[in-house]
Amino acid sequence: MRIKDVSEATGVSVDTIRHYEKAGLLPAPARGGNNYRRYTEADVQRLRFIRNCRSLDMSLDEVRPLLEFLDHPQADCSKVDAVIEGHLAHVRERLASLQVLERQLELLTQVCGPQRMHELCGIVMALSKDAPGGVPPAGRGVHTT
Repeated sequence: MRIKDVSEATGVSVDTIRHYEKAGLLPAPARGGNNYRRYTEADVQRLRFIRNCRSLDMSLDEVRPLLEFLDHPQADCSKVDAVIEGHLAHVRERLASLQVLERQLELLTQVCGPQRMHELCGIVMALSKDAPGGVPPAGRGVHTT
């Protein structure tokens, strides 16, 4: 199966498939006589697994031990449990950060008075101030691990 076919079968872009190969999540495929990558059904299944993990917003570092378990199904699954528990804790932190962000945005909607001129816009004025007088950052929820 060629990379384009795998992309269509999995919903994973060609560039992302190549990235997963470089990151070591997907083994380097065999090459045909024309030097095209040739993928197997096992590669398709592995990509679907990775895609499903990524749809849960798991980082590649979180996906890696899950793939190791997939490759060694007789292994103890406590590492898998730890990955999922850690990811859940991160999601809860992000939810808390998003709730702070929601409150900040709600407060911003209340600073705008009836005047609608640019120089009197309460929202623009509040966003122009430095924190702590302005709106403090709520956190970006960037997931890097």
